[in-house]
Amino acid sequence: MTTGERNRSRWVTGTDMRNEAEDSGPSGYAAARLHLLTEEARSGPPRRAALADLTDDWLAGLFAAGAEGARGVSLVAVGGYGRAELSPRSDLDLLLLHDGGDPEAVAALADRLWYPVWDLGLDLDHSVRTPAEARRTAGQDLKVQLGLLDARHLAGDLGLTTSLRTAVLADWRNQAPKRLPALRELCEERAERQGELQYLLEPDLKEAHGGLRDATALRAVAASWLADAPREGLADARRRLLDVRDALHLTTGRATDRLALQEQDQVAAELGMLDADVLLRQVYEAARVIAYAGDVTWREVGRVLRSRAVRPRLRAMLGGKPVPERSPLAEGVVEQDGEVVLARAARPERDPVLPLRAAAAAAQAGLPLSLHAARRMAATARPLSTPWPAEAREQLVTLLGSGRPAVQVWEALEAEGLVNSLLPDWERVRCRPQRNAVHLWTVDRHLIETAVRASAFTRRVHRPDLLLVAALLHDIGKGWPGDHSVAGEVIARDVAARIGFDRHDVTVIATLVRHHLLLVETATRRDLDDPATVRAVADAVGTQGTLELLHALTEADALATGPAAWSSWRASLVADLAERVRAVLSGDAPEGPEEATPTAEQERLAIEAVATGAPVLSLRARTEPSAAPSDDPEPLGVELRIAVPDQEGVLPAVAGVLAMHRLTVRTAELRAVDLPDGVDGSVLLLDWRVAAEYGSLPQAARLRADLVRALDGSLDIAARLGERDAAYPRRRGVVAPPPRVTVAPAASRHATVIEVRAQDAPGLLFRIGRALEDAGVRVRSAHVSTLGANAVDAFYVTQEQGVPLPGEEAVAVARKLEETLRG
Repeated sequence: MTTGERNRSRWVTGTDMRNEAEDSGPSGYAAARLHLLTEEARSGPPRRAALADLTDDWLAGLFAAGAEGARGVSLVAVGGYGRAELSPRSDLDLLLLHDGGDPEAVAALADRLWYPVWDLGLDLDHSVRTPAEARRTAGQDLKVQLGLLDARHLAGDLGLTTSLRTAVLADWRNQAPKRLPALRELCEERAERQGELQYLLEPDLKEAHGGLRDATALRAVAASWLADAPREGLADARRRLLDVRDALHLTTGRATDRLALQEQDQVAAELGMLDADVLLRQVYEAARVIAYAGDVTWREVGRVLRSRAVRPRLRAMLGGKPVPERSPLAEGVVEQDGEVVLARAARPERDPVLPLRAAAAAAQAGLPLSLHAARRMAATARPLSTPWPAEAREQLVTLLGSGRPAVQVWEALEAEGLVNSLLPDWERVRCRPQRNAVHLWTVDRHLIETAVRASAFTRRVHRPDLLLVAALLHDIGKGWPGDHSVAGEVIARDVAARIGFDRHDVTVIATLVRHHLLLVETATRRDLDDPATVRAVADAVGTQGTLELLHALTEADALATGPAAWSSWRASLVADLAERVRAVLSGDAPEGPEEATPTAEQERLAIEAVATGAPVLSLRARTEPSAAPSDDPEPLGVELRIAVPDQEGVLPAVAGVLAMHRLTVRTAELRAVDLPDGVDGSVLLLDWRVAAEYGSLPQAARLRADLVRALDGSLDIAARLGERDAAYPRRRGVVAPPPRVTVAPAASRHATVIEVRAQDAPGLLFRIGRALEDAGVRVRSAHVSTLGANAVDAFYVTQEQGVPLPGEEAVAVARKLEETLRG
């Protein structure tokens, strides 16, 4: 008795159906099949299994009638049918296996099997082979080998089938080091052709990346015993896609795997879902599980294969076990074997910023975040305080500003639920489809893509952190009733405050979200020569700074939508509108920085610097309340105040010493201070916030000693930094936009303002300061900000006589500085 015969009692519900199924003729099978497919009480896995059982019995009957006691022949189901996953319009993958004893009898048996299948109009993928031929074909054709991995006996010589299955599995495991890379390449080529299932409006459930083909590939990897996929949710995701394909076959009456727009409502109704949006969201969620499992699995395959490729002598030297190299990336975060993992001393339960720090480090290095690290942080990390500590906000901005690598890292955070923990409002946009042919992505993926696009514009704006966060949140109102921009403004205001922005920045972010469509809609739908049009936009935007951000966000949003959403024509219209609005708002532009009265501490340091003729500095740690009242405060950074008698080279000297000591500059102010009456001399005051790149802060006395040496020329900072860079070559990570140096027009009556926007890096401020000194200009004051991974600096410079630079000289200085930074 076949497996199908033993299981028939599980699905036959009536005498008529049983009698029909027992008839091995086409009409009996067809009637039983139709009854099964139209039975409303049965769907999903039970119906697929019942359809496979019914088909097994019918084919076994055909085989018995045609074999007439022949030996050395068996009928084998392979591929999807071998897995007993028959959808209503699935083709039948069959192999007639024989020992080569009687070719004519085998050919006659094949005719008796294939023609009834064709007579019913069923698609058939068939072959007739000996075990040796089957193995040889599998060795030449990867798709054939994958089908044989799911071989299942239907009728005839069980020993023949079992022997082939054992041999095929052994071949697969022995050839895995060569076959798995080929399988991965096959998956990547298919993804390139078909796109990503989790984002497509009309996805191919089988062929697209994250679809049923990828799920089958993961089964093949597991069968190799070389690696295995994360199993959580994988079987359920596969079942969901199969259920949707079943419903698609039933509603269309065709063997199709493409979920077309016009059929989605019917498919949703067939599955008992509310509407097509609910259907697509479930499809996308299932696809994400499969795609993420594939990403993790293929990385594991690569690691195993690289490990096996280590030479035997080297393995012997290492005691038989390669010792993975661990390279630090950030506090508590290291790189190991091509992934970002947690350091051995990392404690997620005591470090609530660790998930964001690890994610930012991974994106900046262009590396994936390891599955184990993401899961450990999701399970044990403490929630962030409200508002977030400054480091958490900066790490989020760094992650968003990392460009394309941020997508992979964000998906890893999403897969483990970390995004929803950080941003609870994200759940509404997660996997939400956009029924607009212009949009390429789901809402959540569009938001990340907008941040990716905005990261290329961070040199165009004064506040790249606000641009990146607004890009992440601009469509956060989708899924709520009414205008998504209006709903999004409310949500963005709450999220920005929770992240830790101050009241002014919260207002700017909320304004950007509320009006993120204003420029493009006005530019393409209104008369720009009408003063009322421009005035209305100016009133909505409010300031030139917000306008600058909105212009960049508009372009990033359009580029992230799809190729049809942006063009040179639209870009020119938006730029024209922005320029007209800027002209209206120009009366509000500040004249320049206001002189600030020094504090008592600043005045004390300045007087001491004049008295000693040497630098004087103070270090003071700043903290914020912890999320848990009983815990110690969380470090925010260290205030470093330095008073130096006015002289050449102060800025590069201080910046270079800090870089030598691996101190990251978060903010910096440099300005001359007025001394009290009766005190002669001129003093430069530097008020900076710094943080240790690794480990603890150096002692103040050591910093001061090195600063003295740097100022008197006995310490060659450039050489020291060059030696360190040579000892620790830079990794290939995110490709940052090139630096941009500009002269701000009419920003100050007393000095020329040179603005620098560049990727933050160790020693950057030292290079800028030295280049300005080499240009022969005096830095009257400086305002330095590190926003995520972006340095946004403004330097007020003059000639030696203390007057602004002539226009051509200012442009030349800016051009030379930009060339220096690019080099």
